[in-house]
Amino acid sequence: MYSPQVLDHFERPRNPGTVESPDAVAQVENPVCGDVLKLTARISQGRIVEIKFLVKGCVPAMACASALAEFLQGKTIAEASALKMEDLLDILGGLPEASTHASHLAMDALAALIRNAAK
Repeated sequence: MYSPQVLDHFERPRNPGTVESPDAVAQVENPVCGDVLKLTARISQGRIVEIKFLVKGCVPAMACASALAEFLQGKTIAEASALKMEDLLDILGGLPEASTHASHLAMDALAALIRNAAK
């Protein structure tokens, strides 16, 4: 049902936890399924030097959060802003149609993080 990449990120999540003294924080919730994703990041000179996540949700929510955090580590804010949902889905080898809500949650969290980083 899930791709090997989804299962790998679920079983061995990258960058879980919270960043100490973050420069930007974002938390989003899917009101339909109840999944919650929190991103914390340390940003220096326009670059995400450290990013971590906390997630409460399903297998795809964990996988999307892990893949997103792994991808964003070391990226500039401009590079992070250019990430599209299709890119995240490609990293994960796709998601079943019923699980795409998890990718929406991850992208919403990213957008919120970028907005909060600009403040």
